[in-house]
Amino acid sequence: MQKVLCEGKTKLICANEQDQKTVIIESKDDITYVTDAKHDVVTGKAAIATDTTCNVFRLLKACGIPTAFIEQIDDTHFLAKKCDMIPYEVIARREGHGSFLKRYPHLQKGQLFPQLVVEFFLKTTDKKWKDQTIPEDDPFIEFKDDKAVMYHPKAQFVGAKPCLELEDFPLKDRPECFDQMEDIVRRTFLMLEKAWQSMGRRLVDFKVEFGFDTDGNLLLADVIDNDSWRVMENGQYLDKQFYRDGGDLNEVTKRYAKVRDLTAQFAIPKQQLIMWRASERDDVEPFLKAFEPYKEFVGLKVVTASLHKEPVRALMELQALVQEVPDSVALVYVGRSNGAGPTISANTNIPVITIPNGWKGFEADVWSSLRTPSLTPVMTVLEPTNAILAAMQMLAMRNPAVYANVRNALEKRLMNVVAV
Repeated sequence: MQKVLCEGKTKLICANEQDQKTVIIESKDDITYVTDAKHDVVTGKAAIATDTTCNVFRLLKACGIPTAFIEQIDDTHFLAKKCDMIPYEVIARREGHGSFLKRYPHLQKGQLFPQLVVEFFLKTTDKKWKDQTIPEDDPFIEFKDDKAVMYHPKAQFVGAKPCLELEDFPLKDRPECFDQMEDIVRRTFLMLEKAWQSMGRRLVDFKVEFGFDTDGNLLLADVIDNDSWRVMENGQYLDKQFYRDGGDLNEVTKRYAKVRDLTAQFAIPKQQLIMWRASERDDVEPFLKAFEPYKEFVGLKVVTASLHKEPVRALMELQALVQEVPDSVALVYVGRSNGAGPTISANTNIPVITIPNGWKGFEADVWSSLRTPSLTPVMTVLEPTNAILAAMQMLAMRNPAVYANVRNALEKRLMNVVAV
């Protein structure tokens, strides 16, 4: 039996005798709701929670998120890097639900935030922070004027008075860590948002925690399971909110099992960008540079073939590429009369974007890509970077990693019109 290093409401952190840099995390069958002092034991929940967490972390690792998760051991245990946990809960919200609406009562349930709202809460126990008493555990925090200003987590925020101000707070001497945590939280949420969209459901918020491993690396740690988020299906909660709202325990178990089964399907799909050019003289370097952020998650095939001079060979190569990776987008970069793009578009079911090469000074060449026959749905884009972005937006519809990259860049330009 492993030595228990720490015990929480729903899990145990145990020592790993074979490696002091790692720990074994064991899930429990308990489910709780602290506000109403609810506590139940749901048979089988430990195995469901472990599977769900491991499903989620496997996806995040594949997407390049730095996580403490290493591997699943069995039904109720997984191996993780040992971390010195940071006493903050970080929450990302796509919609307004739960305690957020109590703090901002002017908003309606489900208020959509085009730009994710990211919040920090200080983790406390027994309504105390060190030797100071606070009205409620896990207060909401604003960092301003070199202080951590804390508020009751459910009090109306507008006009609210702080319950505590700290001049000395965790990570004050490492302010860069807050930016790093927020960046990881945003990218993580976006990846899971797309994964849930792919399952036909909607992720509306989640909470996560961080820690430093024994080498000092900042990692997404703890667990991400059905107690960590709100997921909607046809207007109903699939998550712990159903339990908070008094749902039947048998139905709670069914919903948790459904989430486990759905997260088991989370994956990065096999996708491909086909970069087509007519000759070696067609310089595709600007495209490759714009493609750089996506190359770990999307395959790339550069094809050099002239549809004007070798149409049969070229189309056979196209069909072979699409047969191997059906989830593809083709970029066609050909000079002079760019009939290649429309021709490829008319002979394949994948999206095709044509980029006329050397059209400046020969603007009439663009028309060979614009005014196309029927059943030739080719897109024409003049700039290589925009062509790559258009292709990535298409692939992002099914790829959590690509979606997170594209959407994260977009959200930096967006703003929420409601006051929060």
